[in-house]
Amino acid sequence: MDVHKYSTQAERLEVVETGRRRRWSDDEKLRIVLESLETPRAISSTARRHGISRSLLMTWRRAFRPEPVGPDIQQSGFVRAVVTSAETVAAESSALTTGRMVIEIGKDRRVIVDAGVDAAALARVLAILERR
Repeated sequence: MDVHKYSTQAERLEVVETGRRRRWSDDEKLRIVLESLETPRAISSTARRHGISRSLLMTWRRAFRPEPVGPDIQQSGFVRAVVTSAETVAAESSALTTGRMVIEIGKDRRVIVDAGVDAAALARVLAILERR
């Protein structure tokens, strides 16, 4: 009854190399991305087939996605702001009598002013909104 479960049989072990990062060329990435776009819901199977994670494949898909263009697409971004004195603003505002400016502060605050707005009043309003 003394039978040991582990006999003297040798088991085959595989040595898996870790710590090395693979490098993918842009052509290889594009080929994998196009393959994942061929059929709906093919992200996981495509990633598994090429030995990459789903998140990496999604990152590549976002990188190769074309930028949206058109008048109906609203793109967010930063614009250059220049701080000038009140005299300069007054001189320029006399030249510009039409137009509208939208200032978005955070997610839920928006100030819409015409081109002829009093700069001092606008500065006071923005200072109050900035404190909140």
